[in-house]
Amino acid sequence: MNVSYPLKTGCRMDLVEFVKNVTVQVVVVAWALFFLSWVVGWALKGLPIPSTRIKKTGEKILEDGVWAAFWLAVGSSVFALVSYIASAVYQPLPPPPTPQGF
Repeated sequence: MNVSYPLKTGCRMDLVEFVKNVTVQVVVVAWALFFLSWVVGWALKGLPIPSTRIKKTGEKILEDGVWAAFWLAVGSSVFALVSYIASAVYQPLPPPPTPQGF
């Protein structure tokens, strides 16, 4: 089954390429958000103010960012492994049988 989706440029893309492209875009955005939370967490943790509440908030953001990066890396690796296995094992279906005369 070859399902394709039209693109703005006029070329067509099959479903597997579409899923891979969307997955790559989602992972890039997730890593960007991780980096942003890492920077904000360290900025809050390192502020030269006596408020420990703000510094603890920075520590929590850092800890959550580390866990998010871990699960993002694990999820990306699992998806890449499944994609590799599926492409290595995939065999096209044989053509349907043609009816023979009686």
